[in-house]
Amino acid sequence: MTTDLLIIAEAGVNHNGSLDRALEMVDVAADAGADVIKFQTFSADKLARKDAQLAEYQKTSDGDTRSQWDLLKGLELSHSDFLAIRERCAERGIVFLSTGFDLDELRFLVTEIEIPMVKIASGDLTFAPMLFDAGLTGLPVILSTGMADLAEIEKALGFIAVGFGVKHGLLDADAVPTAATRELAWNNDAIRALLVGNVTILHCTTQYPAPLEILNLRAMVTISEAFGIPVGYSDHSLGGVASTIAVSLGATVIEKHFTLDKELEGPDHAASLDVPELNAFVARLREVGVALGSPVKACQPEEVSNRAAVRRSLVARVPIAAGETITADHLESRRPGAGRTSFDFYEVVGTAAQQDYAVGEYLG
Repeated sequence: MTTDLLIIAEAGVNHNGSLDRALEMVDVAADAGADVIKFQTFSADKLARKDAQLAEYQKTSDGDTRSQWDLLKGLELSHSDFLAIRERCAERGIVFLSTGFDLDELRFLVTEIEIPMVKIASGDLTFAPMLFDAGLTGLPVILSTGMADLAEIEKALGFIAVGFGVKHGLLDADAVPTAATRELAWNNDAIRALLVGNVTILHCTTQYPAPLEILNLRAMVTISEAFGIPVGYSDHSLGGVASTIAVSLGATVIEKHFTLDKELEGPDHAASLDVPELNAFVARLREVGVALGSPVKACQPEEVSNRAAVRRSLVARVPIAAGETITADHLESRRPGAGRTSFDFYEVVGTAAQQDYAVGEYLG
């Protein structure tokens, strides 16, 4: 287990369309010690039809009659806003990232913002052109998998694999991700190696907030075993316990929403960490990573002196004469562990004593 852990503070749309609030969120995430702050880059007109209904968690009340378009339109930031946010991130030493929700926004993020990786949202796991274009960037890809099963994850990886294959000259430059080409890419060892080295699959439950009983964190291990690709966790539950468990199960990336104020109007505030909670969350995950340490089971340097003090040695319980056959009644195991190890108890029984031993003397 590595102590390397990428913590993504998910600002999402919790800026409520305000550049000033977004910039403040950068400061908060940087102060908390997160590695990355992530936003969402979208055009309401390209993302949703005007008759698309709100998800249940997005409604402010049972009588909320707004459409998704209505909600999203008020949460947009402009390209110039994102350039300003990126500059604040550079000043504060935190990585800027945003999820692009259409191909134009992905290209803007890659070419103008120069994001270091591509994040694909759970809702876009079946958005084939987005997956293919993500692979074509050649950048590392973080793939969220809320609402998905293993077959859908494998299919999504196939589109990314074709993109990687084209980008790296392992497939024809004009290849498109048909079923046949995806199978070809999937079975290409070099392309599979690119997936393993450049993709992280995030287990996720798409509900806000997500109750503990539907998180199924063991599924993260299932994903890892199924694909041999690094895994992480996009946490939509309340508090930090789920992310802590996820790190202990092998997550290399943790993504968690945060807000400046849980009382603000908007779809994600109530399920997000506030500022003190974010600070505590990041600190706790860093501690978990340190405590997990190495998978090697060995005596630590700090344990060496304790080993001698608390382990046992074979000693004579009664006087033993040279040449006498040693029996179990002749022996005791006592501290310290400075003599012959008590592991050898049954090896010594039945042998002839090589010398005289006084009571309490270490056996050689």
